[in-house]
Amino acid sequence: MTHEEYMEEALKEARACIPQGDVPVGCVIVSPEGDIIGRGRNRREADGRATAHAEVEAINMACAAVGSWRLTGCTLYVTLEPCPMCAGAIINARIACVRYGAKEDKSGCCGSVLNLFEERFNHHPRIYGGLLERECRGILEEFFSTLR
Repeated sequence: MTHEEYMEEALKEARACIPQGDVPVGCVIVSPEGDIIGRGRNRREADGRATAHAEVEAINMACAAVGSWRLTGCTLYVTLEPCPMCAGAIINARIACVRYGAKEDKSGCCGSVLNLFEERFNHHPRIYGGLLERECRGILEEFFSTLR
């Protein structure tokens, strides 16, 4: 699969948030072999948990799939730039690469507000933004327009 196809899978997860009233953010984690080993979507409203972000959900599933907390060599695709909590989880899981869609101007930690991945931590994944950005931004804009 291509990077765009993996991001399309993350967008499917994001779309599944909308009926539950959650902000549409989706994530998939891909193994070094190219298999999707983790999927997640924002479930804060549905589950009533502050930590129920798409990235955390996908990381938990991927760790269970590989039987380890280390996701060495894996790539995380997420529709929205990770927040501080998710950036920390990405660092702790040793994810090799992050590819995100839309920037998050309020809490983005890949450079929009700050870049946690450039701090003095023991792990520094590669970061690429703007993948299917128009589509990722569009689903968020559509969701928020229905709330106004």
